[in-house]
Amino acid sequence: MKKEEFVYWMALAHMENIWTRRKNEIVAACFLGKKSIADFFEATEQEWANEYNLSGKEIPTFAEAKAKLANYSFQVEDLLEQGYGLIPITSEYYPKRLKANLKYNSPVLLYVKGNAQLLNQESTAIVGSRNAEPVSLAFTDVVAKLAVADKRVVVSGYAKGVDKQALDSALKYGGNSIIVLPQGITTFSSGFKSLHKEIVSGRLLVMSVFQPNAPWNVSLAMARNPIIYAMAD
Repeated sequence: MKKEEFVYWMALAHMENIWTRRKNEIVAACFLGKKSIADFFEATEQEWANEYNLSGKEIPTFAEAKAKLANYSFQVEDLLEQGYGLIPITSEYYPKRLKANLKYNSPVLLYVKGNAQLLNQESTAIVGSRNAEPVSLAFTDVVAKLAVADKRVVVSGYAKGVDKQALDSALKYGGNSIIVLPQGITTFSSGFKSLHKEIVSGRLLVMSVFQPNAPWNVSLAMARNPIIYAMAD
């Protein structure tokens, strides 16, 4: 995919006051009409109404997103230069199980760094308390070890406690892992430094569905959890 197309995907993915389901309906309409997301954004408001069935309330919101394309262009350039990947829902790398589990509520765009092939391998999600006691962490270690033995990718959220133990154990036993962030991917700089070796070796993928520079907050953490679940077989 040409990098120019990522600009339009970012504009669609981060539109406010538009449900994810509605965004995916737009993607489906483009596919059925043999149009690209770029074609959609470059259409006139009349075409939005006639060809894409946008309502009078929706059109100003999409026009506002269209006005931000120049800003997204700078962001795309910066992300690609820093080695991040952008995976739209139409990409062959987009995780099939995520789409199968969430259907029209699947995130329109993923931001990743690491081995994208991990996204479509068999996986087990491990999540739990941040304040887990030693017996719980020991149990987590066993579950991760079994997942690795079964050649499954361990998906977790990198929160302290059970999630972090799941990651550490998967890597300790020679397995692969996916971290689903509760924040924008560019704000995980300290994590990337500590996990550089695992990322470069292809054993780890870090992914986010939020604005690249979004800081951690509770609402993003809660919105992230369904993504973890849906990434698991």
